[in-house]
Amino acid sequence: MTNPARDYWRSLEELADSPDFAAVVEREVPRFRDVLDKFDRRQFLTLMAASMALAGLSGCGPEPNPQQRLPYVEAPPGVVPGRQRYYATAHTRDGYAEGVLLAHEMARPIKVEGNPDHPASLGAAGAITQASILSLYNPRRAQTVVGPGQISSWEGFVAALYRRREQLLKKRGEGLRLLTGTITSPSLGAQIAALQTAFPAMRWHQWEPLHRDNELAADQMAYGRPVARVFDLAAADVIFAVDSDLISAAPGWLAYARQFAARRRPDETGGKMSRVYAIESTPTLIGAKADHRLPMRPVEVAASVRFLAGAVGAGPSQWTEIQSPHRDWLKEAAADLTANKGHALVHAGREQSIEIHLLVELINAALGAHGNTVRLIEPPVVSPTLHLQSLSELVGDMQAGKVDTLLILDTNPAYSAPADIPFAAALKRVPFSVSLSLFADESALLATWQVPAKHEYEAWGDARAFDGTATIQQPQVRPLYGGHAPSEVLAVLQGNTQPDDLTLVRQFWQRQQGAGSAAEGNPQSLAGDAGGGQTGPQSSGSSQPALAAAEAFEAFWHEALRRGVVANTAAPPLTLTPKAGLAEGLRPLPLGGEAAIDLLFRPDEGLWDGRHAENPWLLELARTFTRLTWDNAALIAPATAKKHGVKTGDVVAIATRYGATKAPVFVLPGQAPDTATLWLGWGRQAGALAEGVGFDAYRLRGAAEPWLARATRFEKTGETYRLATTQGHDRVAGRDLIREFTLDRFNNDPEYVKQKSKDVSLYPGYIYPDRAWAMAIDLNSCIGCQACTIACQAENNVPTVGKDMVHFGRIMHWLRIDRYYSGSPDDPDVAFEPMPCMHCENAPCEVVCPVHATVHDHEGLNLMVYNRCVGTRFCSNNCPYKVRRFNFYDFAAATERPPESWNPDVSVRGRGVMEKCTYCIQRIKVKEIEAERDGRKLRDGEVVTACQQSCPTQAIVFGDRNDSHSHVARRKATPLDYVLLDDLNTRPRTSYAAIVHNPNPAIGKEQS
Repeated sequence: MTNPARDYWRSLEELADSPDFAAVVEREVPRFRDVLDKFDRRQFLTLMAASMALAGLSGCGPEPNPQQRLPYVEAPPGVVPGRQRYYATAHTRDGYAEGVLLAHEMARPIKVEGNPDHPASLGAAGAITQASILSLYNPRRAQTVVGPGQISSWEGFVAALYRRREQLLKKRGEGLRLLTGTITSPSLGAQIAALQTAFPAMRWHQWEPLHRDNELAADQMAYGRPVARVFDLAAADVIFAVDSDLISAAPGWLAYARQFAARRRPDETGGKMSRVYAIESTPTLIGAKADHRLPMRPVEVAASVRFLAGAVGAGPSQWTEIQSPHRDWLKEAAADLTANKGHALVHAGREQSIEIHLLVELINAALGAHGNTVRLIEPPVVSPTLHLQSLSELVGDMQAGKVDTLLILDTNPAYSAPADIPFAAALKRVPFSVSLSLFADESALLATWQVPAKHEYEAWGDARAFDGTATIQQPQVRPLYGGHAPSEVLAVLQGNTQPDDLTLVRQFWQRQQGAGSAAEGNPQSLAGDAGGGQTGPQSSGSSQPALAAAEAFEAFWHEALRRGVVANTAAPPLTLTPKAGLAEGLRPLPLGGEAAIDLLFRPDEGLWDGRHAENPWLLELARTFTRLTWDNAALIAPATAKKHGVKTGDVVAIATRYGATKAPVFVLPGQAPDTATLWLGWGRQAGALAEGVGFDAYRLRGAAEPWLARATRFEKTGETYRLATTQGHDRVAGRDLIREFTLDRFNNDPEYVKQKSKDVSLYPGYIYPDRAWAMAIDLNSCIGCQACTIACQAENNVPTVGKDMVHFGRIMHWLRIDRYYSGSPDDPDVAFEPMPCMHCENAPCEVVCPVHATVHDHEGLNLMVYNRCVGTRFCSNNCPYKVRRFNFYDFAAATERPPESWNPDVSVRGRGVMEKCTYCIQRIKVKEIEAERDGRKLRDGEVVTACQQSCPTQAIVFGDRNDSHSHVARRKATPLDYVLLDDLNTRPRTSYAAIVHNPNPAIGKEQS
């Protein structure tokens, strides 16, 4: 039926069927028959009775450390127990806004959702965004103002900064420096511009460790000015990705992932699909979904992009004479791009060189992408700057004694600066320094003044999205730990000793509304109000115009807060043409240098640049390709591991001309040979959770080589290190776990992929006269981003367990993303498969539970009654999908998390019970009660599970299977739909849509 020649594997040990892997399988699924042979029946029953008694003692009884909860004496308006209210704001990544809605329960935020009205989220929310709610409540946040060598207060800091301001005014700001990350906030940008007017000698520096300097430099060469891009993947028939972060980390990635997946579902698009090519040195999400992928060293990537430019007419024709083992592959890809002019798109990730970004811009221009699949716009960033140059100039001035006052706002260069820019040492030479930070990080500990920052969900502010759309950020809760906003610190320098972030933001937007037609005609002029000098309309002797203006502003203000979007603020398009002759002026490519190892620096998908290193949800999130938790490693290819005589867990000494460190090795299929990928954000020197966890790759990074460095040493040390990885956990033994087909096969013979249902069963059938809940997961759309995993954790109070417990296989995630390989380890195909509870009709777990703790309800849900569970774990042993989690210890009680941060709609489980996915039954019941109260039937799409709501690609659909018009019923009716382990006849309610590939016939790689 499917592809019997394909052999799927999750790890290299499994592929090799090594003794180590056999030992893992034996531990996870022991041969109980061999164990039972050692006991007679009486002994066995005695032991089992004792185990049940012990489990029952630990699983029942009063909760430890009960928290006092008091009801309102008089409830505030609109606050109803059990009913959630949603408020809009924005979460920022690298300064760019993603619109979110925060769910409030009894006036406290408990869950983050995407804002469907926001162009950057479209209702989805990534893993980092989902986990931001835990950072809000994190008790390890900075909570005290620390002055020179002693604990101080906000008032003491204001007095000290105000005195410093008086000195700076006399010098016109000489010696005053401001250091921030990337800023897209219109109001903060205007505030900084006003400061520059008041202090003409002041200088503003920017540092973002995950900067996009190479893109900016390429834009300066191509257009003579900074630009930004908005991509339209819905219009792209052919996509060529060059180490691309387009659907994983680029500004707007949630929206791009939505567009990308919508073009990859042939059952919904009339049998049509986009085609994706990828060349990359380390696996990416878009590379994993590509129809054709080539792993190659960075120098080969550069040569390939030159070949592509020459082949599509964007560069000299002699570039097509470059000798490459991939010449034929590239030639066919170029022909495909050329045949789809106006509907083709080439994208390079932020880490690629200036030359590659420049060539990609020229290729897109030659392919007619501009105005079709690529739109050039004004940059949403306030004052785009080359960050490496800016930080280097600041450190040079600090070392020369030219800086006597430094304000560091929400950036941590003492940790993340390149190794050859000695920021930490230079900071000690500054007489008066201030660090405004969420945690007592490395820069804060070195600064004269440490000021706790407000979390984004505690502060008033604003920020722009990838397309320029502005959002006004409103606080979701009063400051939990006495923090302050950046605008408040800057306001003190402006002479305001009692700053209020709400007033500051409102005044800015009042000026914009008062500007009238000028602001309406050019939305980007909002960021251009640098001096903050615009005033409202002048009085004409009557209060009527002022009253009308005030009423208009209040209407604007409340609508912007309600929607989470400021209307008509998207950036206007630019009509620009790259300068002529750019390609001909490029220098020859350097030689490869085959003997050396190329080091690739990449952001960690959970910790990012290190700023989320105190978030346990993100520390324990299994990384997409490696399945590593609580650690980073040097990722190398199987061929490279063999060449250097190392294996996963071996420690190697790595050095560059900037520094040295030691790191464990992880052998990663699909990695380019002679390259090692190093995740940034680990090895922190401050923080209760983060300090000393993983190794610090920043010490190997130089200003001249921020993303790619040549290793001067890469040697095996003889040491070993035990990495905590989940890739061997919960192995599902069976066939047809992943089904894959070609588009031609699907279009020519759709019944070929149709699974034949089985009607024979020893179990009596269930009748569902009302609703029958079910889920459909489209594997073609799943990109493995793991937003669903963290969304489920946040919604269902799933605790973290720590690194030691992960070693024992006791991770608690109710929803995991299995990653499967097929083909050669050097260049495998990758498939992602979300694994929640299957909610089987013939559930093997139900018939073996001795206390009837796992039961079938009248709507088809497989439920867990926690109060009945005595921890026999029979259900887990009998579950072929391995989706049940046993709470070996009281993980929730051990979590340093305030009680008000838990979701009150879901019980917090104690020790000794089994837990699993419930299809978010709490959400089902809320909507059922609302429908019953209104006297109507539930509407399709009204019940949305947490995983479904967060998914950027809409891979997950949930609903009533009995409703033939429902989205879930339509998906299950497609020929691609199948269930896992159909031979077992468990009849899961969760089904999957098979993966469909759209290969270029001229290249091949047919799926049978």
